[in-house]
Amino acid sequence: MSEQPERRGGARVLVVDDDPGVRYTLREILASEGLEVEEAADGEAALEKLGAQPFPLVLTDLRMPRLDGMALLRRITAGHPATRVVVITAHGSERQAVEAVKAGAYDYFKKPFETEELLAVVRRAVEAVRLADENERLAGELALARSMVFSSEAMRRLAVLVGRVAPRDVTVLITGESGTGKERVAEAIVRASRRAGGPFVRFNCAALSPELAEAELFGHVKGAFTGAVRSRPGLFGEADGGTILLDEVGELAAPAQGKLLRVLQEGEVRPVGDEKARTVDVRVIAATHRDLQELVRAGRFREDLYYRLDVVHLSIPPLRDRPEDIPVLARHFLERFADRFGASPLHVPPALFDRLAAHRWPGNVRELENAIEGLVALSPPDGLDLSLLPGEPAAGSPEAPAAESAPLPLKQRVEAYERGLIVDALRAAHGNRSEAARRLGMSRVTLHDKLRKYGLAGGDEEAGER
Repeated sequence: MSEQPERRGGARVLVVDDDPGVRYTLREILASEGLEVEEAADGEAALEKLGAQPFPLVLTDLRMPRLDGMALLRRITAGHPATRVVVITAHGSERQAVEAVKAGAYDYFKKPFETEELLAVVRRAVEAVRLADENERLAGELALARSMVFSSEAMRRLAVLVGRVAPRDVTVLITGESGTGKERVAEAIVRASRRAGGPFVRFNCAALSPELAEAELFGHVKGAFTGAVRSRPGLFGEADGGTILLDEVGELAAPAQGKLLRVLQEGEVRPVGDEKARTVDVRVIAATHRDLQELVRAGRFREDLYYRLDVVHLSIPPLRDRPEDIPVLARHFLERFADRFGASPLHVPPALFDRLAAHRWPGNVRELENAIEGLVALSPPDGLDLSLLPGEPAAGSPEAPAAESAPLPLKQRVEAYERGLIVDALRAAHGNRSEAARRLGMSRVTLHDKLRKYGLAGGDEEAGER
């Protein structure tokens, strides 16, 4: 008794043929290879099964009633691009087989077929599916690892989904609690997509009043409202050919929801005050910490828009549900802030990670990052002051700094922290000092004074100046 090849075990195959005898024969041969086989009598029945569950591989005859093999192939290629299709042709119909391969078929074999010939084609197709899945997993981990730090299995599973959805030009809804990294996941999707070279525009739907948000997103014509001294294309116009991230999409006002629905359905935007719509090619990624289904039930979010946004749903688990990520994140932040504040080399007491593990982190990764930044900025030079961390120390755990350690004066602690905030703002503004001043809530003159004070005024690369 021959052993079944382990690498093909469990792969699912859909056999489509109007001849029950052919379906039975194919089922027996494929099952002997350890494959899971389902059947469909024609193209319409095959599409119903594909709509209910994915099949990595489809074997289909070309001549069938209702929906023939070529039509089925085109529908699968358009709607299920990850599925490999192998066509079955009658003897002497090589021309049809060539046409099928040109239309997207992975391969073909002829009837009547030899078992070994059939299995050779199927084995190649199953291996191609396996390699494609592996490539997607690696691509997803690479893309997400460039934006986020993680080691948990939950985040690895998310990385697989990122790698799978990124190259497929569909709308994505990212959900998760505040501070989990929704914007980082969106960045990873864009980076691994075919639109990576196009514009990537971000908009916080809760940042502006409903009227201004609508004009900001979809543009406006001159004189459309008070203060509209010139026409603007809007963020969808700026994102044409690329991607737009709609952060906190659950806060979008009702009129803007209707316009967003039109963009998703028709690919058209109509600027405020304009009678004409313009066509845009924009991939939409939406993010929210709110439960959109609950908002739909409350009548605060359009149900049709929800289903248009929720084509692919990525949910980011909170930090408390992936505690194995806390140490790697903490080490990453410690290294970053020690370098920024000139605190290297940094002595890290073992009690630090016990303290971090004991906290629930309701603010997730953002809270952890801020806690580590404050810890490094405000601790004395001879050790980390764990009393600066949120939460209470575990019973019996020693505090990191000795009682006789001389802490930095308060003024120096505050200045170190302020310097870090300024560096962050300049980096986020790509060196634009006016934008950095706006982000910090200070005038440009005040910012210039502080840059000179902290030695950042003269083209310092750390501050992002050029």
